[in-house]
Amino acid sequence: MGHPVCLCACGRKAGVLKLRPLFLIMAATPKRIVVKFGSGTLANAKGTTLDERQFRRFASEIAGLVAENHQCVIVSSGAVAAGLGVLGLKDRPEDLAARQACAAIGQSKLMQSYSSHFATHGLNVAQLLLTYDDLDSRTAYQNVRNTLARIFERGTVVPIINENDPVAVEELKFGDNDKLSAEVAVLVEADLLILLTSVDGLLDASGKTVPVVENIEAVAELVRAEKGRFSVGGMNSKLQAVKVALDAGIPTFIASGHKAGRIPAIVAGKRAGTQFIVPASSRETVDRAI
Repeated sequence: MGHPVCLCACGRKAGVLKLRPLFLIMAATPKRIVVKFGSGTLANAKGTTLDERQFRRFASEIAGLVAENHQCVIVSSGAVAAGLGVLGLKDRPEDLAARQACAAIGQSKLMQSYSSHFATHGLNVAQLLLTYDDLDSRTAYQNVRNTLARIFERGTVVPIINENDPVAVEELKFGDNDKLSAEVAVLVEADLLILLTSVDGLLDASGKTVPVVENIEAVAELVRAEKGRFSVGGMNSKLQAVKVALDAGIPTFIASGHKAGRIPAIVAGKRAGTQFIVPASSRETVDRAI
């Protein structure tokens, strides 16, 4: 198999991108990893209940990383889907208040699923519900950092973060926690952000996965309008999140949440989904800040 080809700003092939040294660095040391699970990866085909098989697999893969001394943070959607069945709804409500009610009802069910599946691996979970006001407030921001620092010290607790949907509605309306996952990655100074969704990365015009993107602006035209029936953000939302992470110097992947082994493969430095390379300008900015 040949080396992946990256895209430059003009959209033409920019030659062979030699990724192996970067991947070796990624796989060599324990990392702090933020993994975002989209609604379409957690719900069943009808979107009315949670898919426990997915939770079982995700818990197993994350537990494997924890056993290798990686620190993992989950940013999870799925509360609305979990609440749909309780309210007897077959489709995601158009009414915002109804969606908030679904989220309020479904959040406990979402956490119950995570808790039960992680418990089989000897791990506990911690729930953090955030709003963008929390991230904008210096005091609240520091409180969240301090809380997560203490959780990381335990070593056997996986923090699970969601937007506090009954209070704040930005992600409920637009982003399916894509932007929130990037903001969390910046907050915890993550080494890696993985966005798991219904498709295996960014697709080119022929429907094939683009393996590597060096310039995120060059691939904006590849964004497709469609998204899953019970998804919210779509690829445009994900690329906005990717840019936030890259600007902070955090390598990011978009990959399928329906293909087993994507999470450990990415962390181990294997090709999976679409890898977004941190631009040199962002690396220099981060280096100066350090």
